Amino acid sequence: MDHPSQILTGDRTYLRPLTAADRDPLIAMASASRRFHSPWATAPATAVAFATYLERTASERFVALVLYERTNERLAGVFNLSEIVRGSFQNAYLGYYANASFARQGLMTEGLRLTLKYAFKVLKLHRVEANIQPGNVASIKLVRRCGFTREGFSPRYLKIGGRWRDHERWAIRADNWRRDRAQRLHLPPNR
Repeated sequence: MDHPSQILTGDRTYLRPLTAADRDPLIAMASASRRFHSPWATAPATAVAFATYLERTASERFVALVLYERTNERLAGVFNLSEIVRGSFQNAYLGYYANASFARQGLMTEGLRLTLKYAFKVLKLHRVEANIQPGNVASIKLVRRCGFTREGFSPRYLKIGGRWRDHERWAIRADNWRRDRAQRLHLPPNR
């Protein structure tokens, strides 16, 4: 898929599509943050895993976005929009993981807001869904802060770390995102 070279900038971060140049920072982040991510997610921690991950971005159904902290140009996190379905659905699944050294500093909140802007304004999606394990309290707080609503519960939904795990289903639609963004930024809802 041809990704726009557009970079979305926040107060403290910027977000852009993944490139080959992100290999070393991402592998270093994945290795250093392994315990932080467990058992919620597994980030590519080897050159082979990164190559496979980068290869997925060639599909129209997958977008990988990297979030960099602006001051020191350090990788703060990764956001994935996967299983993108067009036609009458216009939906994607959201996945993400953070650099543990930036935990609880608000960078992932800024990054998720930029990711939603990318999803709704650049990709023109209608809906983004995040499936989160019930025990992942920080992740649930993140999506809630960014306007997602809980839609349901899926028992034994995804196999992570060799086990089928229950997930809560959270989602946000473009119209709700525009309304929430307008209220937060004091803008007219159509911007």
